[in-house]
Amino acid sequence: MVDDYLCVTVRSRPDEREAAFKNRLVEFWTVVLREHPDVYLRVYAETSKFEQGPQVLTRQYLIEASVAEELEVIVGRHQLDVDPIDEDEIYSKYDAAPPEWFWIPH
Repeated sequence: MVDDYLCVTVRSRPDEREAAFKNRLVEFWTVVLREHPDVYLRVYAETSKFEQGPQVLTRQYLIEASVAEELEVIVGRHQLDVDPIDEDEIYSKYDAAPPEWFWIPH
């Protein structure tokens, strides 16, 4: 049983529309699912809505701490903007409670 999760925050491009950002995320996670299924299986949840920041949208994911470094490398290859992952800020799976979070079925 995994107890340690980290939060990953992905940011849109400045002034990117929600539909375009959503499409880029779908494309990215499809690649992760196909090329890195072991990493994809360790993505526990995503926020159910985009958050509006100054000129950008964000979406958060809760991942198993064990795949944080590998996911950062994959994200970097796909030119997604991601806030630095704070490995000292540990979450439990209970922090990703519906309806604010959507549990990813595997």
